[in-house]
Amino acid sequence: MLAYECFRPKEDTKLNTDSAAKIVMRNKNLGLEEFRFLLKTMVSSGIGENTYCPRNVLEGRETCPTLKDTYEEIDEIMFDTLDNLFKKTCFSPSEIDILVVNVSLFSPAPSLTARIINRYKMREDVKVFNLAGMGCSASVVAIDLVQQLFKTHENSLGIVVSTEDLGSHWYCGKDKKMMLSNCLFRAGGCSMLFTNKTELKDRAILKLKHMERTQYGAHDEAYNCCIQMEDEEGFAGFRLTKSLVKSAAKALTVNLQSMVPKILPLWELVRFFIISLRNSMKKVEFGNIFILFFNLGKMVIKPKFNMLGGGLNLKSGIEHFCVHPGGRAVIDGVGKGLKLNEYDLEPARMALHRWGNTSAGGLWYVLGYMEAKKRLKKGDRILMISLGAGFKCNNCVWEVMKDLSDTNVWKDCIESYPPDTLNNPFKEKYNWLNDEYLSFVRLDFSTMVFN
Repeated sequence: MLAYECFRPKEDTKLNTDSAAKIVMRNKNLGLEEFRFLLKTMVSSGIGENTYCPRNVLEGRETCPTLKDTYEEIDEIMFDTLDNLFKKTCFSPSEIDILVVNVSLFSPAPSLTARIINRYKMREDVKVFNLAGMGCSASVVAIDLVQQLFKTHENSLGIVVSTEDLGSHWYCGKDKKMMLSNCLFRAGGCSMLFTNKTELKDRAILKLKHMERTQYGAHDEAYNCCIQMEDEEGFAGFRLTKSLVKSAAKALTVNLQSMVPKILPLWELVRFFIISLRNSMKKVEFGNIFILFFNLGKMVIKPKFNMLGGGLNLKSGIEHFCVHPGGRAVIDGVGKGLKLNEYDLEPARMALHRWGNTSAGGLWYVLGYMEAKKRLKKGDRILMISLGAGFKCNNCVWEVMKDLSDTNVWKDCIESYPPDTLNNPFKEKYNWLNDEYLSFVRLDFSTMVFN
């Protein structure tokens, strides 16, 4: 990776406490129970007052979005980040060999890649791919696609654009499982530049070391746990079910079973082998551990994979953890399952607080926070963890190629972070919500234990 540029929306699209409450209050389909449910969810979401929302929603046109609204939303994100990326790296659009765009909920004709090619007048032989419906983990999918193309296209430059369309998919009904998306998702995105040119190695900021993709969609429960649909009254939206907890845990566990032996040092695997052997009393468990010890390239412990207690220590091979800021409960659950401390989870928590869940672009706001805080030193390794509809878990490991300290999209606020997130602005302004009738709503990942 040579560079990345996160999108910073215009200030007139900022969604603070007051404007968020107004959006909720004007939904005439909400009864008292749904109204209070939604506001209480915002109180417990972990999101601050400085996130951003599509203009048509702020202006009260979420019930009747136009195609023009959608194009304006996506164009602003794509073209702003690409303009800054070309300016920063001094590369011309005509030098780009591969272009991949992922926007899950908007797939027009001509495609978004064609829209970019037309805007920047790219070459006729540029290889383009338009990914739709891939969810929050689509950014890592797009990077894997570029990595595979680099194997057959030498001396190339590739760009990935990751974002989402929110304005035309705002849920206007009252199904609680579909209302959650309005509370968490916010406007944002990122463009990244990659290369396999050896002469550009000195300019690289990150090097991709490992990639692992897990698709859990063959299981009906997992497939339906995070799905776009219409409610009983015909309102379209994104439905999140309780089985999301179990599906995410299983997908992440399967993913790490394959990835961990490739990223941890031999001495840590030997330590795990000895401890597991000592604690194992069953022949099947001994057999699994025996296979692990002599075949480190592939984890085959299917029955149990305990990362807690005497289990594997991920920090022996990873210095930084870039967790998808999908929600407070998501971050808490991944942190508990992988035994991460508050320092490890701080970048994800702060990205959620400042920018909200920006879907596939969210990982790069987390990475930007690490860089702005000058945490990333040459030789450090970063584990990116992404979960998305399908159900998918796509993770990768990066090596930092040089000390990084760009304040990037965080430059105007990094000095004030981390703030005291316990002082929730929604809770302070709407303290009348704190009665016995209401209950905090969470996608409780506390049960996501890898044992």
